Amino acid sequence: MNRNKNNDTDQQMAKVIMYHDQQLKNIHFPDSSATDDEIRRSEVLLKSLGYDLPSKNEVANKRNNEVIVVPNWDELCAEANQYITGKCDIRALFTEDELRQNEEAIRLLNRDFKQIYHMDKVDYAISILAGLVGSAVDILLVGIPKKTPDGLKAGPLSDFVRDYFDKKYPEEEMQKLANSKISKVPFDAQDNRHTRIYVEGLSAYYHRLLQLGHDPVLGFIFGVSDILNGTMTTIDKNGKVVCQVMENYADRRESDTFLALAKQIIHFKSDITTSMGLPAPFMSLLNLLQFGKIGDYDQTIAEIVQGMYYEGYDFIHFCSMSVPVMLIEVITRMGYALKRINEGHSVKDSIPVSLKRETHPKLATMLFISHSLATAANAGKVYFSKNPMSINYPQWLAFAKYVYSQMKWVLLEKPEMRADYVSGKIYNEMQEVFDQVDRNFAEYTHDKIVIYN
Repeated sequence: MNRNKNNDTDQQMAKVIMYHDQQLKNIHFPDSSATDDEIRRSEVLLKSLGYDLPSKNEVANKRNNEVIVVPNWDELCAEANQYITGKCDIRALFTEDELRQNEEAIRLLNRDFKQIYHMDKVDYAISILAGLVGSAVDILLVGIPKKTPDGLKAGPLSDFVRDYFDKKYPEEEMQKLANSKISKVPFDAQDNRHTRIYVEGLSAYYHRLLQLGHDPVLGFIFGVSDILNGTMTTIDKNGKVVCQVMENYADRRESDTFLALAKQIIHFKSDITTSMGLPAPFMSLLNLLQFGKIGDYDQTIAEIVQGMYYEGYDFIHFCSMSVPVMLIEVITRMGYALKRINEGHSVKDSIPVSLKRETHPKLATMLFISHSLATAANAGKVYFSKNPMSINYPQWLAFAKYVYSQMKWVLLEKPEMRADYVSGKIYNEMQEVFDQVDRNFAEYTHDKIVIYN
């Protein structure tokens, strides 16, 4: 409906323009030089005969009474329809040379738009460097968690991060906190002794992976809700979602939302450095993936994830894996900012926080390239190690984010922004013409009476 309406309006405008073009072409202005000479001779003759000629002011006063009636749009359309029939092509008003010039102008505007988002060698170099650094840190320093007599060990970076958490949250203090009433939550059942509905796989080893309240992100939704309602929400080992009232833990409820939120945070703190710590964000949802036959034992995705958690793929390891991802972000964004400043942009306009392509045209694409390279390297690491523990979960999350952003840009946003850019440039040029028309009309009608229908 809207498209048809726009087409009708375009046709009306084309008819009016073509009609007026024909009217202008039919106007022939005779040579007025002979007429002006005749007027001067007549004035001389009249003065010699004793006639007084009117002054210029008197002539101007008479012209002031001239009335100009400006028709409305409907009248213009009706008049044009009387002389122009059928469909009109506005291109008929232009010569072949003018049409070629118009096409060339549009091509140059599209080229200018493309140049704004064009990646040069330095942009690619920054992106590749960031991706290589992130990949090297992931492969050489993050490592794969392994259970040892001294606890979980992985690469140097992972061990450093885990030691930091152990020092930040000492075991003795966390044990005291875990045993205190302020950290007790109704969803923290370690087995099925107090459950009304049996939860497959619920045990001291797996309960934090199965309970959504222990998810570092989802816990702020499901955990807080469980604390307020005295319930436990789980996705069991077989992918079954269960939410049940925990009557034995009724004293652990909170009626105030802020108190429930505070208790949730305290409980997170008490669990973070335990031997079977908090799972990685959203890892609990992977229990739903009860399909796939991967590896020598034909395990499903859910079974592999459960095994990874048991071997030490927890929230602290997630933090370790996030370091190379953050390095990629820092290197890419800082390189982009320094290049922008070197190109003459202000420091304020070069701060690489926003990913809006209107303000930072290339930044999102550079990050997409960096994370694509790092993700490809991690895929190679998993392939050659044949170990799912090698998967850099934060890196794949970042890759998914930038793939979505890049696809949206290429398929949806870029064509629309290019059209807006070209039409905006054309509109600015047309506005100059409109302004000149307004000035000419004002000059022509300054001493006349103008009536708009």
